Amino acid sequence: MTDVLRRGRASLAFSFFAQGVAFALLVTRIPAIQDRYGISDALLPAFLAAVPVLAGVGSVCTEHLVKRVPPSLVLRWSQPVVLLALLGVGAGDQVAEVAVALGAFGLAVGALDASMNMLGVSLQRAYGRSIMLGFHAVYSLGGILGASLAWVGAHWHLDLFVSYLPVVVVLLPAAFVGSRWYVDAGEEKEDVVPAGDGAGTSGGIVFKMLLPLCLVMTFAYIGDSTVSNWSAKYLQDVLGSSEQLATVPYNVYMVTTLVGRAIGDLGVRRFGAVAVVRAGALVAALGFGVVAVAPGAWVGMLGFTLLGLGLCVIVPQTFAAAGRLFPGASDAAVARLNIFNYVGFLIGSPLVGALGDLWSYRGAMLVPMVLVLVTLRYAGSFDPGPARYGDGHERARTADVGRGSNGV
Repeated sequence: MTDVLRRGRASLAFSFFAQGVAFALLVTRIPAIQDRYGISDALLPAFLAAVPVLAGVGSVCTEHLVKRVPPSLVLRWSQPVVLLALLGVGAGDQVAEVAVALGAFGLAVGALDASMNMLGVSLQRAYGRSIMLGFHAVYSLGGILGASLAWVGAHWHLDLFVSYLPVVVVLLPAAFVGSRWYVDAGEEKEDVVPAGDGAGTSGGIVFKMLLPLCLVMTFAYIGDSTVSNWSAKYLQDVLGSSEQLATVPYNVYMVTTLVGRAIGDLGVRRFGAVAVVRAGALVAALGFGVVAVAPGAWVGMLGFTLLGLGLCVIVPQTFAAAGRLFPGASDAAVARLNIFNYVGFLIGSPLVGALGDLWSYRGAMLVPMVLVLVTLRYAGSFDPGPARYGDGHERARTADVGRGSNGV
C-alpha cells in the first residue's frame, strides 16, 4: 500500500512539473506567437482571454466527466492533448490554425488542472498529512524551467516549433508512462485503489459553503496575474529601472514561490492550514504595500519577493480545503473551485491596467492588496476540524499509511 502511494505521488508530481513547463513555454512566448501569425494588438487580448475562458469550460466538463470515469483517466489523456496543442501553436502559419491550437490547449488545460488537483486532494487524504503544497512547488519548478527554455529560444531566435519540439518529445512519453501509477484514492474511502479501478462519487455541493473558497481563489489569482502581467512595466515605468532589471521581479517571484511551497507543507503540519493561510495573506498584502510605496527599483523587487512568499501558499490550501469541506464530493468541489482560478486571471490584468490608466499604478497596487486581505475574513474555511489532518490531529488509519513515505 505504501509503495502504491509513493508511486502515485511521484507520478502526479511529474504531471504538475510537465504542466508548469508547458504553460510557461506558452505564456512567455506570446510576443513571438503574435509575430509569427501576424495577430494585431487589437485582436491579441481576445486570443489571450479565450484560453482561460475555455479552460473554465474544460473544468466544468471535467466535473461531470469524473462521475463516470476516474480523474486519473481524465489526467492521463488531457496532458498529452496539452503538450500536442502547445506543439500545434508553434507549427502553424495561419491565424485559424493557432486559434484551433489555443482552443484545444485551453479546454485541455481546464481538464488537466482540475483532474491534477482532484488526485492531489485525494492523495493528501490518503497520506493523512499535508502534501498539496509540494505538488504546486513542483509546478513552480516546471514554470521556472519552461521560462528559462523560452529565454533560450528567444535569445537564439529559434522558431517556435523548434523550441517546443524537444520539450514535447521528452515530456509526452514520460507523462504517458508515468500515468500508469496515478492513484485514485477516492472520496472519503478507507481503501486506496490503483488508477482505473474506481472513481470517487460526486455528491451534492452547497455553493454557499464553497463560495468563501471561490473568493479566496479569485483574489489570489488577481494578485498572481498582477505580478505576471505588470511587474516589469511597473518597475520600468513607475520605479525607473532599466529594461534589463525590469525582467528580474517575475523570476524572483517564481523562485520565492517555489521556496515557499517547498517548505509550506511543513508549516501546515506544524501550525495548521488556517495559520499558514493567514500568514500568507499578511505577507502578500505587505508585499503589495511595499510595491505601492517603493521609492526605487530595489525596494520594489523586495515587495515582489514578499508577494511570492505570501501568495504561493494560498491556492494549494484552497484546493485542499475544498476537498475537506466536501469529503463525499471532493472531485466536484475541486472542479468548481478551479473555475475561479481562471476568473481571477481574467479579472486581474485588465483591472490593474484600467486603474493604472485612470488613477495611478501605485494606487492600482493597493486594490489587490485589499483583496488578498479579505482572505483573512475567510480563513476559518481552511480549518480541518478536530477529526481531520494537517494540524496535529490524526485519522489513525490514513496517518499510519502516510508515515510509510517520507517524500515523493
